[in-house]
Amino acid sequence: MPLPKKTLLLIDFQKGFDDPLWGDRNNPDAEDNARALIAAMRAAGGRVLHVRHLSREAGSPLAGPGAAFKPGFEPGPGESVYEKSANSAFIGTTLEEDLCKAGAREVIICGLTTPHCVSTTTRMASNLGFSVELAHDACAAFMQRFTGGGWRFT
Repeated sequence: MPLPKKTLLLIDFQKGFDDPLWGDRNNPDAEDNARALIAAMRAAGGRVLHVRHLSREAGSPLAGPGAAFKPGFEPGPGESVYEKSANSAFIGTTLEEDLCKAGAREVIICGLTTPHCVSTTTRMASNLGFSVELAHDACAAFMQRFTGGGWRFT
């Protein structure tokens, strides 16, 4: 299917993920690769949708100024923004309904972070019947360690 028939879903490319609290991260090129996808989709007349996580936890890097989009990820004219507080971009938003109304059946997903919101949204999109492509080179994750009390970012 031609590129414009697909929808690019950008997950949580937010300033808060630049906070040193998160620790070491893989794929330092994720943002550059995602920006290239955005440019290609816009040039082809494709649909680009933005998702951001609005944390409800006090002191979270993804609240307040950290909830803002990273440079180059600001929504363009006519591009919708979906705000969530759960891992899945489908929970508590109109994303599924809006995709269906637009006749969108194929989504390309990329974002931050791979084992959390990207993974959950990708699996749920597939469960809802969408054809899903994960742009793995436009995703990133932070190092985690098991400390005996649970998984912790390092």
